[in-house]
Amino acid sequence: MDVLSTQGIDMPRLGFGTFRLTGDDCREAVESALELGYRHIDTAEMYDNEEAVGAAIAASGLGRSDLFVTTKVWHEHLEPLALRRSLDASLEKLKLDAVDLYLIHWPAPDMDMRATLDTLTTLREEGLARAIGVCNFPTDLLKTAIEEIGAPIACNQIEYHVYLDQTPVRRYLADKGIPIVAYAPLAHATVEDDPVIQKIARKHGATPSQIALAWLLDQEDVAAIPKARSRAHQQSNLDALQIALDDDDRGMIAALPKDRRRIDPPWSPRWDQPAA
Repeated sequence: MDVLSTQGIDMPRLGFGTFRLTGDDCREAVESALELGYRHIDTAEMYDNEEAVGAAIAASGLGRSDLFVTTKVWHEHLEPLALRRSLDASLEKLKLDAVDLYLIHWPAPDMDMRATLDTLTTLREEGLARAIGVCNFPTDLLKTAIEEIGAPIACNQIEYHVYLDQTPVRRYLADKGIPIVAYAPLAHATVEDDPVIQKIARKHGATPSQIALAWLLDQEDVAAIPKARSRAHQQSNLDALQIALDDDDRGMIAALPKDRRRIDPPWSPRWDQPAA
């Protein structure tokens, strides 16, 4: 599988998301994904599934160097001591000595960004995380983190799909050589009912979800982390790696509405484009 190289790590471009998977359902889904060939597993403190993910990893028999594991600290735990405790707890649940990528899940309005990022950098230097990064950071916060603080940001994980324009963030990150990791890449499965995506899918003998994933992975410096509970959907998402879109396909997708943000909780930052 193709990887994106950033801040000294190689991140598989198609990962396996685990949001809203818990307990045995999560463990079984991750075990299945690893058996099929996924090597990038994404979890978070807030998902309440790190123990299940850790159990699946332990059962897989894969060597640690063959896996890429991401977890995230919740926005209520960004104070330096709380942040360190959160990572310690995550590592214990995951049964790992270190994660490959540790992210700020959401920026907090009152956070001391310098103190938070300095702590993350220290955790990286101590070997508890091979790389650090952020989620849900618009360009103004990225500029502060990267240009003013100088943090070694490895990625920005953001909502990104065929219905949401992320051009301001993408352009800024591309200039800095930092990739995007797209969450909610299937727009909560709404792509399945879109007649434009369906038309492109028929042309390629594919599913609409595969086309939506292929569109993301067609872009330089973009990774995606779809969730799939069933083994069939997990395999289907992997098969999207084999689809090659053409300029007509890209033009049809470009003409779709691009203001349909699906994730916009009360603690969201000010986005670069209005939420739908």
